[in-house]
Amino acid sequence: MKKIIETGQLYLRELTTDDATYFYRLNLDTAVLKYTGDTPFVDVHSATLFLEHYDHYQKYGIGRWAVIRKSDEAFLGWCGLKYSEELNEYDIGFRFFKKYWNKGYATEAAKACVVYGLETLKLPEIVGRVMKENKASIRVLEKIGLAYDRDFDFDGSKGVLYKTI
Repeated sequence: MKKIIETGQLYLRELTTDDATYFYRLNLDTAVLKYTGDTPFVDVHSATLFLEHYDHYQKYGIGRWAVIRKSDEAFLGWCGLKYSEELNEYDIGFRFFKKYWNKGYATEAAKACVVYGLETLKLPEIVGRVMKENKASIRVLEKIGLAYDRDFDFDGSKGVLYKTI
């Protein structure tokens, strides 16, 4: 499997249908989905179908990537860049299993993605969109060098937009 990005503890690679069980289990946790606006997959098959039809790698050369811990090959979650045509913007996103929260993995992975996006891909700007209540994700965005830009409507909730500076 081709590694897209490698950090001290982690590597990021493209998601495959082999990750469907992880993807399904990750989205079952209500704490993980609390601030996303997403709903859980119905079953592993629906997660497999999602991954089979995930076309961001082909369309944009970027996407959400599996985050793997090098020491034991554990699937921690996902992190990566997404291009939104309707907004003409690149955003950083991440989602990790709860047992890996507060260990620095999200910050390490997200920082590497931002550096990759700005320095390797020469993206003009990267944004982060989060619900205002999601203090942990806001801290990650601040730690990786994004700054508050403005409030916005996040699917009926209060959201904040952060940008690279």
